[in-house]
Parts: sequence; C-alpha cells; structure tokens
Amino acid sequence: MRLRLLLLPALFPLAAACSGPTSSPTEQPATPDTADASVTSPPEPLDTARAATVTAQSDTLLTNRSRHVFSNQAAPDVFSLVLRGPAVLSGEATFTITTATGEVIFREILTSPELEAALVYEMKTPTVTQAEREAYLRRRVREFFAESNFRRPALAANAPYPSPAPTSPNRATWNDLRQRPNAVRFDYLVGKEDRQHLVWSPLSKQVVHLP
Repeated sequence: MRLRLLLLPALFPLAAACSGPTSSPTEQPATPDTADASVTSPPEPLDTARAATVTAQSDTLLTNRSRHVFSNQAAPDVFSLVLRGPAVLSGEATFTITTATGEVIFREILTSPELEAALVYEMKTPTVTQAEREAYLRRRVREFFAESNFRRPALAANAPYPSPAPTSPNRATWNDLRQRPNAVRFDYLVGKEDRQHLVWSPLSKQVVHLP
C-alpha cells in the first residue's frame, strides 16, 4: 500500500536538505543517513495508521536530491528520494519536497517493487537477473528528478475541468492554475502505469495532484 501525504506549509524543517549546493544522485554505503532531518527530529505524521517497515535508523542505500523551482518562483525547493532498507530490491524510498525555508510540503513512501515495476516494458527476454533488476532500480532513483519530469505550465490555459469532477483539485484551484503559465508540474511513475502529476497551488497553499 502506497503512502502519500500532502502537508501544509509550516511543518517540520528539513534543514540539511536546504543548505549547501545541489548534490547529484549518489549511492551510499550502508550507514545511517545523518543528513536526513528525520534523524534529528520526529518524522512527519503519515496519512495512514500503517507503520512503515523501514525506520529512519535503517541503512541508507540510495539517495537523490535535486533543487527545482516549484512552490516559489524565486527560491527552488529541494526534491529528495532516499531509499532505505536491507537491500535495494526490498527497501522503501521516502520522497519529499521541502521549501527553501525548510518546510516539508509533500511526503510519500514508495516501495522498491513500485519503483521497479516498469522494468517489464524494457525486458528483452522473459526473465531478468537480480543484477539487472538492481541496475534498473538504481537508474530509476538516479533519474527520478530528471529535468524532463518537470513541465511548465502545469495546466494549459484552455484545459477543461475533468468530468466526473475529481476529489482534488476543486474547480477553483483548477481555474487558478490555468491562469498561471509559470506553474510547474512534476510527473513521476509509480508501478507500471500509475503516473502522478504534482503541482503547488498558491490558492490552496498546498501540493495537489492533477488527474
């Protein structure tokens, strides 16, 4: 079960993610991720009662952090994906978006199988080796915040409101985003076909999912 949380501004700081220059995607040895603010502060509450199987003290396997304009046109946010667990193919990746002031505005847990599932579209043989699976998952983490995954505008000016009406965003948020040509959308794939579209809504002051 995939966990997702849309957090309002003024949540917990993620100071380490907002200081210093942007780091490129790296693979780290199996040591605790001391740069992750969750080590020094309580984790953000999740939108489900199910506890994550990986804790902040678990081994950090892969890390990708990137800065990109998203919620503030004048100050890039920090996009972070940190995979922790006993092994690359059985870990959990924490995906967060943090503002330049250290406020976590989005948090989601993605499992290794969810990141690996799209490998099926690249398979040239009926089966793949464990090494090939691991290589693909490492590439997914490395390319998660590729520039091609960020789109502007987030919505075309003539984009009709979906029918039937989605639970989110509401029509007012939709119409407001249509009038913002500088609004940035971030797209990413979960599983084989579940493509997600995130955008910051200045009207509702939170990250929203676009259908």
